[in-house]
Amino acid sequence: MRRLLPLFAASLLGAQFAPEALPLPGIPFAPRHYVAQRAMKAPRIDGRLDDEVWKKAAWTEDFVDIEGPGKPRPRFRTRAKMAWDDTYFYVAAEMEEPDVWATLKARDSVIFQDNDFEIFIDPDGSTSPYYEFEMNALGTVWDLMLLRPYREGGRVAVNGWDYHGLKRGVAVQGTLNRSGDRDRGWTVEVAIPWASLTEVASRSGAPHPGDRWRVNFSRVEWRTKVEGARHVKLKGPDGKDLPEDNWVWSPQGIIAMHYPEMWGFVQFSAQPAGTPEAAATLTVEDHVRWALRRIYYAQRNHRPKADRYATTLTELALEDLNLPAGWTLHLEGGEATWAAEARNGNTRLMIDALGVLRRNP
Repeated sequence: MRRLLPLFAASLLGAQFAPEALPLPGIPFAPRHYVAQRAMKAPRIDGRLDDEVWKKAAWTEDFVDIEGPGKPRPRFRTRAKMAWDDTYFYVAAEMEEPDVWATLKARDSVIFQDNDFEIFIDPDGSTSPYYEFEMNALGTVWDLMLLRPYREGGRVAVNGWDYHGLKRGVAVQGTLNRSGDRDRGWTVEVAIPWASLTEVASRSGAPHPGDRWRVNFSRVEWRTKVEGARHVKLKGPDGKDLPEDNWVWSPQGIIAMHYPEMWGFVQFSAQPAGTPEAAATLTVEDHVRWALRRIYYAQRNHRPKADRYATTLTELALEDLNLPAGWTLHLEGGEATWAAEARNGNTRLMIDALGVLRRNP
């Protein structure tokens, strides 16, 4: 297996400076699924979900707490829809909110300091790199590319990167930034050009029918009180702002959106929106990928204790890790780096010390 490690030479630098033990998701691997169908006519991106495609497209499940169903149900309902055509990936979301407010107006502000809606996209499922999008009720956007998850350290976020050709719209069902009445909520529409996703996608252009991308949505909601004309965040006994609520489509099992392996699966269909269609489910390869991800977690948490990476599943306490029939596992470790490969015939899945997972590299 000496042939494995040269393929992951790029991971050596990160492995030499491996950070402390990694917190792990506290829920089973069971991402949500959505079948995104075709928009036969492009929606008008104005935030109002009255276009034909949105009348026909299915809603996602209601959002849940980021840590999973064991946590309290969100105070306000959130749900989303998706569709696509040859030019755009369309996302619509509906957020119940009795008092809609927003303050940030400059693009690429840290939008989650307001209540916001967020989109995360990993086209090839490798976890490195991927995209993040945030928007508040004023329509202010923060879009960026993440070269790798924050858990790997270093300069991760490319804040100067933009979705070129992005369209977005917001509609408030009530009055924005006026607390003397009761609002129903706010809705958003986003059209993300496929052309702007080519830095991460394995090929340019729109997906092919049947392709599956990793996607998740998050809603940040702060607890506030009104002082004069301003919304002020509530503070705890320590004088600091109370933590925000994080409500998501597919739960992460941890208070961290930057575990792309926990995001949902979006499967692209050639059928027009509203066409009855079988639900998407996990595949055999998904389970193999999760097995490799478990090795990554275990290696990250093994090295701080042993000062080296493991070479066997026993060292990693992963004796229960069984690949599906027909798949074989190869694992290498050492002082500086490690690599693992799962193979079935000509199909190879490989993961490295930075957690990058590639198919047939």
